[in-house]
Amino acid sequence: MLTERRGERLPEWLDAVRQDDLPSLHTLAAGIGRDRDAVIAGLTLPWNSGVIEGHVHRIKMLKRQTFGRAGFAILRKPFLLADWRLSLRAEIANRECCE
Repeated sequence: MLTERRGERLPEWLDAVRQDDLPSLHTLAAGIGRDRDAVIAGLTLPWNSGVIEGHVHRIKMLKRQTFGRAGFAILRKPFLLADWRLSLRAEIANRECCE
C-alpha cells in the first residue's frame, strides 16, 4: 500500500486491523480513521512535503540552539552524521582515484 501508492486499499486495512486482537493498532486505526481522506490522499498522490519538513526541522534546530534548550544529545547528532558523511566521501574518493 505504501510503496505502490495504493491508498484505495486503506479502508480494507482499517477493517482488518479493527477485527484483529491488537489494541495498540486499534488506537492507530482510530486516529487514521478520523482523517481518512487526507491519509488516502497521502498514500495515493505523488506529491510530498519532505523538503519543506526538512527546512522546518533545520529552523527548529537553530531556534533550540539559540535559546539554549538543546541538550548535548540533540546537538551532537548532526556533527556525528556530518563526520560520518565526510569519512564516507573520502573513502569513495580514495577508491575512485586508486582504481
